[in-house]
Amino acid sequence: MTNVIVLNGCLRMEKSDTEKLLAPFLEGIKQAGASVETFYIKRLTITPCAGDLHCWIKNQGVCHIADDMQMLYPKLRAADIVVFTTPVYIPLPGEMQNLFNRLMPLIDPVLKERNGRTRARFHPNVKIKKTVLVSSSGWWEKGNFGTVQRIVKEFAADASIEFTGALLRPHVDYLFKNDKKAKEIYTAAKKFGIQLIKEGKMSKRLLDIISQPLVSHTGFIKKN
Repeated sequence: MTNVIVLNGCLRMEKSDTEKLLAPFLEGIKQAGASVETFYIKRLTITPCAGDLHCWIKNQGVCHIADDMQMLYPKLRAADIVVFTTPVYIPLPGEMQNLFNRLMPLIDPVLKERNGRTRARFHPNVKIKKTVLVSSSGWWEKGNFGTVQRIVKEFAADASIEFTGALLRPHVDYLFKNDKKAKEIYTAAKKFGIQLIKEGKMSKRLLDIISQPLVSHTGFIKKN
């Protein structure tokens, strides 16, 4: 069975706008036969990284900070897919950035050049092969996701795993003003969850449906 871990950085957690897009996606993942475990970062105690490279130099793969990451590390090592879920802030909620920094113990400190960049990979005991981003933004354009998407892509490249893709919902407030379009988008998100598990890929057509414009840029600017 495919094991999926969701790391949810939405500060409003179950009530967040991003959660409304995440829910049908996870429903599809479960329908396809995968297990899902979700962690809301706001409910956890995750201390900022000490930056002392303890997990790379003194005791490879082991973080000395005693907090909720010690509970998360074994679950992440056993996961096949990790889903990062976050709204766009500037660029991320602080709790989510702390989480990314604390993932360093999972990475083996053996560096190699790949495609002109210095990269590493996960330790052999880490099963993760794919990562996905689910994100929403209040601004109109998809370009507003650029930094958040780049962070997740860079993490995947540094760990030498596959960034499978991103479910992005710009001007998310408009999703709740059009029931017909909302149903279409939620259906696409669920289909993508099924596709991710059964085919291991993401359909551009489905992703385009999820991020489709719901209002013109001019109309958005006038109302905001």
